[in-house]
Amino acid sequence: MVKNYREEFGLPKTSIFNRLGRFGLISFSDYIFLLTVLSTSRRHFEIAFRMFDLNGDGDVDVDEFQKVANLTRQQTSVGLRHRDHSVTGNTFKGVNTALSKYFFGNHGDKKLTIDKFLDFQEQLRKEILTLEFNRKKNEDGKITEVDFSEMLLIYANYPEKIKLRTKKRIRKAFKESGKGISLEDYLNFFHFLSNINDVDTALTFYHVAGAAIDKATMKHVARIVANVNLSDHLMDVVFDVFDVNQDGHLSNREFVAVMKNRLLRGLEKPKDTGFFKFLSSVVKCARECKPSLPEF
Repeated sequence: MVKNYREEFGLPKTSIFNRLGRFGLISFSDYIFLLTVLSTSRRHFEIAFRMFDLNGDGDVDVDEFQKVANLTRQQTSVGLRHRDHSVTGNTFKGVNTALSKYFFGNHGDKKLTIDKFLDFQEQLRKEILTLEFNRKKNEDGKITEVDFSEMLLIYANYPEKIKLRTKKRIRKAFKESGKGISLEDYLNFFHFLSNINDVDTALTFYHVAGAAIDKATMKHVARIVANVNLSDHLMDVVFDVFDVNQDGHLSNREFVAVMKNRLLRGLEKPKDTGFFKFLSSVVKCARECKPSLPEF
């Protein structure tokens, strides 16, 4: 079953998850920390590392890193949202043994540099994005424009009818000219979005200056902020998703808001995981079988 999972989702033996735990399994504490890593900017970690690098040598030891991890968790909505949970019994106890060994060795006597940690963060993001991409890719090794648009809007706070309308618009626009989205384009776009706060600042400058946010502007911002080249076809799809009136311009506020939600993967707000629906169904069934039960 583990082998089939690797084959289906493309999880290589060199994957971070396989190096952290047997069969790619990780503890709850490590899961919470990895969620925090995914939703925290590089700049945030750089500042946190420097705060606890007291001797200025660019390294932190295992105790200092625990402080960095706790500080980052407390300053992010993801970390605060997923704390001790009375229902599941899960308890966050800091970075667990697997991650500690990964960064500091079996005896915890190694040092961790900010560059090594940022490389870890980038690899983690790339692996998660690749797994998402592989679930949708077709025989040509690409995903369709419709699938890409769905992945952009999956965590957007849009009514379902707007999402369906967008999907219909994208399908119609690329019915004849669809080329698909490659993994390289997919990774480039989300690398661009990993700098979303800087992107927001850059687009705001354009907006204040009265300049339109068109495709050329977006590609220029991507080169300046993230040092990536976004393909023309990718820009066509992105603009068809967000340019509702089809005037060739984007609302930077709406685009940035949706993309921030996408990066947080919907974890900035509590989600109904189905437990309370299940509990309500059990209570309803019990009440019907025994009418004397008190109201829940």
